Amino acid sequence: QVQLVESGGGLVQAGGSLRLSCAASGSIFSPNAMGWYRQAPGKQRELVAEISSFGTKEYADSVKGRFSISRDNAKNTLALQMDNLKPEDTAVYYCHWTNYRSDYWGQGTQVTVSS
Repeated sequence: QVQLVESGGGLVQAGGSLRLSCAASGSIFSPNAMGWYRQAPGKQRELVAEISSFGTKEYADSVKGRFSISRDNAKNTLALQMDNLKPEDTAVYYCHWTNYRSDYWGQGTQVTVSS
């Protein structure tokens, strides 16, 4: 089992910045990947960014150049720096962990961007 605890999020004006953090605990083994997904009302959950335990990163096209994902393998933490936020970034953001056999999710944190 892996437990994920998210922090950060909140309300920000368009053009502003927020930082999300996620702390993982439990049975954490490599290789694995950690990432952020988001789900807006009435839409499917989508990948925002992901980083493997080897450091390989992947971003959704909609956030490239604005968001930056990072992790600390020693501390089992994950961060998402979100800059130049847009109203369309409004969603619940979920931390995700996978060892490519099992998947675990955080409870989600709300990000709201006002225009």
